[in-house]
Amino acid sequence: MSVLRIEGAVGGYSREEEILKGAAVHVSAGEIVSIIGPNGAGKSTLLKAVAGLLPVASGSFRFEGEELGGSDALKRARAGIAFVPQERNVFGTLTVAENLAISAFLDPAAAGPRSAEMYDRYPMLAEKKGALARTLSGGQRQILAMAMGLMTAPRLMLLDEPTAGLSPKAADELFDVIVALNVAGMPILMVEQHALEALEISSRGYVFVSGRAVREGAGPALAADPEIRRLFLGG
Repeated sequence: MSVLRIEGAVGGYSREEEILKGAAVHVSAGEIVSIIGPNGAGKSTLLKAVAGLLPVASGSFRFEGEELGGSDALKRARAGIAFVPQERNVFGTLTVAENLAISAFLDPAAAGPRSAEMYDRYPMLAEKKGALARTLSGGQRQILAMAMGLMTAPRLMLLDEPTAGLSPKAADELFDVIVALNVAGMPILMVEQHALEALEISSRGYVFVSGRAVREGAGPALAADPEIRRLFLGG
């Protein structure tokens, strides 16, 4: 079943700066789908457009069979889409518990039970729930950011460069967290700088160049493709 289907997406930060040039991507139930490509290819722009944070001049964005149309970010969140940005994705001066509580903005009454669920799922958050988010390690902050996204009870998670700035060990641990979330039933569309590792855990992957997908295939197959490795994975 198709969870998200994007066709012919054109848009970006303004009419004069249309970074997406006919992008097409789809995510099916149970999948991790990764988008790789050079800087400026439109990868993160696409996620922001799906999340309702950037305007789209044309194209179709269908979520669970329904056209999203001109929905803004709040309406996209209410529809069931959670977006975890690369930067400024936690409130550093608030505690872990406070970050989770305010993230239940769609249903404040559910903040308590959903926070308890996050503590069960990610014991580190329970151990650190009284700590300010700014005191967490990079990997811990990313787990908190993902948990904050889950507080809206989404049916699709968008992850923008989740391992950016992490050590190799922390990045590997975060990939394990992402796989576990997917195994628990969450479809994931991810933009990732560690392209090889992302493709290896992905059901499918897309290679973006100049605002559109130029290749699509099974994640591990793309990771093993000599041309893809040469162009995007450093050999």
